[in-house]
Amino acid sequence: MATPSAASRIRRQLPSSPWLFAAPGLLIAGAFVLYPFVSTLVNSFTDRRTLIPGRFVGLANFRELLHDDMFWIGLRNSFLYIAGVVPALVVLPLLLALLVQRDIPGITFFRSAFYTPVVASIVVVGLIWVWLLDERGLVNSLLETVGIGRVGFLSDQWLLLLSAMAVTVWKGLGYYMIIYLAALADVPRELHEAAAVDGAGPVRRFLSVTVPAVRSTMVLVAALSSVAAFKVFSEVYLMAGPSGGPAGEDTTLVMLVQRTGTGLAGRVGYASAISVVVFAVTLVLMLLVLRADRREET
Repeated sequence: MATPSAASRIRRQLPSSPWLFAAPGLLIAGAFVLYPFVSTLVNSFTDRRTLIPGRFVGLANFRELLHDDMFWIGLRNSFLYIAGVVPALVVLPLLLALLVQRDIPGITFFRSAFYTPVVASIVVVGLIWVWLLDERGLVNSLLETVGIGRVGFLSDQWLLLLSAMAVTVWKGLGYYMIIYLAALADVPRELHEAAAVDGAGPVRRFLSVTVPAVRSTMVLVAALSSVAAFKVFSEVYLMAGPSGGPAGEDTTLVMLVQRTGTGLAGRVGYASAISVVVFAVTLVLMLLVLRADRREET
C-alpha cells in the first residue's frame, strides 16, 4: 500500500490549521470583548446591583436616564469634549508632521520629544498637569508674577474642562503625528514641485496638494479621536476628582458609569444602560464620519 505523500497530508490538515492559529486570539477576544459586551447589554435591562443578581425590568433603566440630570450633564460634556479636542487633533498633528518630516540635523530628537507624551502614563501626565495648574502651581505663580493674578484652572467648571482638553490634545499629538508621517511619505514630491512651478506658495501647496493627498488619513484621525474623546475618563477624573469638579458639572458619561456601577451598592444595571448609550453614540459617530468621507469621494 502506497504511503501518503507529504503534500496530501498537508492538504488534509489545512482546513483546520487556520482555526488553530486563530484560536488563541478568538478566545481572548471572546473572553475580554464579546462576553463583556453581551453581559453589559443583558444587564442594561435588569436592576442588578454589585452583590444582587437583579431581575428583568425592561426599558426602565433607559427611561430613568431621560430624567437623570447627571446623565444629561455627562452627555453634554462628552460632546463638548469632541468639539474641543477633535479639530485640534486633526489639524495640529498634521502641521507637526510637516515640520518634523524635513530631513535636517537633529530632527530625530524632536520627533522623539514630540512622541514622548504618548508613551507616558496618563496617570503621571495627569498628576503633572494638576501640579502645574493648581492654585499654587507653576502656571499660577508665573501669572501672578506678571500681574495677571491666579486663575482657577481646576476650580472653575469651564476652565477645568478646557484644561482637561488641553491635556488630551498634548498627549495625543505625537500619536497622530506618526500616522500623518506615514501618509505624507506616500505623497509624490512631483506634485509639490509642479505646484511650486505654477507659482503656488507654501499655504497654497498645503491646501491644494497636501490636504487632498492625506484626506483619508484625516478622516481616520477624526474617527479615532472622536471615539476617544467621547469616552474620555482619565484626564477629567484626575483633574476634576471623583466628584467630577464643582457640583459634578464636569462629569463625563464614562465617569458616570464608573461612579454609578462601582462599590458595594453599585447599580450595575443602570451603569450598563449608560454604557450601552455610550456604545450607540460612538457607533453613530463612526458611521457619520465614514458617510461624510464617502460623500466627499463621490
